[in-house]
Amino acid sequence: MLEHGGKLREAAQRYGRSDWLDLSTGLNPNGYPAPALATDAWHRLPEHDPALDAAARRYYGAPHMLAVAGTQAAIQALPRLRAPSRVAVSSPSYAEHLHHWSQHGHRTSALPYAGLGAALASADVMVVCNPNNPTGEYVQRATLLEWAAALASRGGWLVVDEAFADTDGSHSVADASQAPGLIVLRSVGKFFGLAGLRLGFVAAHGDILDPLADMLGPWAVSGPAQQVARAALEDDAWQQATRSRLRTEGDRLRALLASHGIASHGTDLFQWWPEAQAEVFHDHMARRGIWVRLFREAARGIRLGLPHDETGWLRLEQALNEWTKEDR
Repeated sequence: MLEHGGKLREAAQRYGRSDWLDLSTGLNPNGYPAPALATDAWHRLPEHDPALDAAARRYYGAPHMLAVAGTQAAIQALPRLRAPSRVAVSSPSYAEHLHHWSQHGHRTSALPYAGLGAALASADVMVVCNPNNPTGEYVQRATLLEWAAALASRGGWLVVDEAFADTDGSHSVADASQAPGLIVLRSVGKFFGLAGLRLGFVAAHGDILDPLADMLGPWAVSGPAQQVARAALEDDAWQQATRSRLRTEGDRLRALLASHGIASHGTDLFQWWPEAQAEVFHDHMARRGIWVRLFREAARGIRLGLPHDETGWLRLEQALNEWTKEDR
């Protein structure tokens, strides 16, 4: 199983602490306040809820959407819906994409963002995280639509993972997902801070959504998850206030890192930089009860998210002060 953020139990066992400030996942630390659930959410099989679909289509601007048990479910299933293909995956990126497309007979190549366009002619499927996790890179909307049309003309797919697109959707292509071969993944776990729901959406043409739904089977999303997600997707006031707050906090995090000589990149939810002493930095923060994400391979460096409150911001600033004061 691939390595991801979180894993505070492992951190506690290794470092012997319980007072963790978890900045390793890039999620909104002040997530949507889940409402009280209807009693039948726990006692009935979770039937397909048309009201949830309508809320998702309105929020994401997509003509057709399929609710799934987290976009991870779709990431694992989509490679099984195609015959063996040539697949280009943006890199560095969310590692689960390359991992699952490398199975089921597909031939994969991991390409930097700058090399994706040149690889278009020799690919049947292209997978792009937009904006990227962990580097924050992105591809312009117009370019994505051109790629999608070129791939579709020969029966190919463009898969665009927009898990972190909620804070700035200017490059989103979800509204164009009725086009053949364009598949867009959206998550309620990041912006809404509801990762524990395990709920996401796939926007695509029915020719893709129908077999995907058949593969995932009935009752793919729990009743409680459907109710909470519908409330979050319909709460315009919370969404507007949260985008404003995250912009302010994202700017604060970028400025804090810059004041310590760290030139970072990312989104309003996280920052990443290629740290030459990544393991040392990770250990330095962990010994102070701050858990950040260490990348050892393609995206060698550090990613960290937003603190939950002012106490967390002060802890992070103090740890960064101690890092820059140490003689390296």
